[in-house]
Amino acid sequence: MAAASVTVVLWASAFVSIRDAGAHYSPGALALGRLLAGSVALGLLLLIRREGLPPRAAWPGIAVSGALWFGVYMVALNWGEQKVDAGTAALVVNVGPILIALLGGWLLKEGFPPMLMAGMGVSFAGAVVVGLSMSDGGSSSVLGVVLCLVAAATYAAGVVGQKPALRYASPLQVTAYGCMVGAVLCLPFAGQLASELGEAPASATLNMLYLGIFPTALAFTTWAYALARTTAGKMGATTYAVPALVVLMSWLALDEVPGWLTLLGGVLCLAGVAVSRRGGIRRRPQVAAVVDAPAQTATEDAR
Repeated sequence: MAAASVTVVLWASAFVSIRDAGAHYSPGALALGRLLAGSVALGLLLLIRREGLPPRAAWPGIAVSGALWFGVYMVALNWGEQKVDAGTAALVVNVGPILIALLGGWLLKEGFPPMLMAGMGVSFAGAVVVGLSMSDGGSSSVLGVVLCLVAAATYAAGVVGQKPALRYASPLQVTAYGCMVGAVLCLPFAGQLASELGEAPASATLNMLYLGIFPTALAFTTWAYALARTTAGKMGATTYAVPALVVLMSWLALDEVPGWLTLLGGVLCLAGVAVSRRGGIRRRPQVAAVVDAPAQTATEDAR
């Protein structure tokens, strides 16, 4: 729960940082800069902890999550938020946790627990309320909606692909090499990043570095740690707390006072997360001691 909470708070803070960095960096350049910063930070952690390459069995999941979640998702989300208003983006991207629950129940055989599905329904209703309260009603485009749908779909597919990899590799390995895969796929944007670095203000560049080190390197690692100990569906439902935290952080950091409808939506998001998390994070089963029957019988005979 602590790891999941760190992830949710840092991912919420990312929306505030993207507001500044996205005004001075193009979507691909921002994604590449963020992933390069995250890869450096995660690479240093790998060296410090002396963790080498993941086992071969983990690479399919790492490749899928790296390409879809770290790569396509970040570019599509950055681009989509430039084409649609914040409310529409929030509505469309929040389809992602529902897709995670459906794909996890089907592909990962996690099933469809009633409390999880009920909680996700409440949280999605809250996300709808937040989205409607933030919508400006006139800046949405078909391309922007499609890009946000791509972001939601690749986010869900990346999470479901990452889950099996955590059976064979550590959360740090899965996150680090997934981030590096995403950075490699974003290298075609290197020219844009180089040219925009010289023109962007220091605050935008610092926000890009913050995005790479904290919401990417740290938050994705704590996410993987928690995902290894619970189901993909429950972890996806946890991210419905992000809209509520974004509203609070925007209020504190950007002086954007939320209306009563926005606050109501945030409360619904948190209530849905509480419902979906009933039962807590699944603990790893205790390994029972196995006593050899013949040896036990011999001991009893000796007595």
